[in-house]
Amino acid sequence: MKETTKELTRYERARIVGARALQISMGAPTLIESNTTDPIDIALEELHKGIIPITIKRRGLPK
Repeated sequence: MKETTKELTRYERARIVGARALQISMGAPTLIESNTTDPIDIALEELHKGIIPITIKRRGLPK
C-alpha cells in the first residue's frame, strides 16, 4: 500500500476551498469572523486556520 502524507496537494486544496466557498455562498454559516464578504477569501482563511469541516479520503494505488 502506498504511504501518503498529511499535507494537502494543490488539487485537494483547490477542491476543498471551492466546495467550502460554494457552501458559504449558498448561505452556510462561516466558522470565522471576517471583514470580507468574498466566499473564496473566507474559505481560504478557514483552511489556513484548519477549521474547515471537510475531510479527504485518499485511495491507494491499484496493484
